[in-house]
Amino acid sequence: MSPALDRRTRWVAGSAVALALLFAGAATVASARGDGAQPVPRTPSSASADAGFARDMAVHHQQAVEMSFIVRDGTRDEDVRRLAYDIANTQANQRGMLLGWLDLWELPKTAPDGQGPMSWTTGGHGGHDMRGMEDMAGMDHDGALMPGMATRTELGRLREARGKQAEILFLQLMTDHHKAGVDMARACARQCTVPAERRLAQGMVDAQRSELDLMADMLAARGAAPRP
Repeated sequence: MSPALDRRTRWVAGSAVALALLFAGAATVASARGDGAQPVPRTPSSASADAGFARDMAVHHQQAVEMSFIVRDGTRDEDVRRLAYDIANTQANQRGMLLGWLDLWELPKTAPDGQGPMSWTTGGHGGHDMRGMEDMAGMDHDGALMPGMATRTELGRLREARGKQAEILFLQLMTDHHKAGVDMARACARQCTVPAERRLAQGMVDAQRSELDLMADMLAARGAAPRP
């Protein structure tokens, strides 16, 4: 990543944290009672879906930002570079909001002891949505912490790829990443209790589904398809 892009990413993420701390304050306060009493703070627990989603999606988003900057260095195709910039910008901002909520709630950014990734979802996974988690338990998945995340080997291949090869690999990896991200966000939209976080999760579902359609078209234009 170039120094300029690195500074831009840090600035975007830092600004998003500041905004999150402002907006989340209102989002995590219960409505005032009719007797005129002051609003009562409503803080999620560390084991809640709200906190779990914020922690896990922040990690998930960070890898999407990383892959987006990698491919910007690997191709001159303006359509792919524009998509990569949009993903990096959007997900860096959302990541800042999620981490800002955890700060506001005074909760750790790592899961409590005994709770692995996605343990906040119903039954430890989201049914069909998170079915890949059972296969990952107790196994070395080359750095892939959650479904949809690229492995260290795949990230290495993306760094080395150039031109059309880089474009196809990026679109395939990001398609896998988005599919799992949509499933995670749907789980939060069902289970999270903070209204602002549920709205953010639903917004992720809508935006990433649109990008999945776009990436399928971009792969087809390059004579490729999403990975099975």
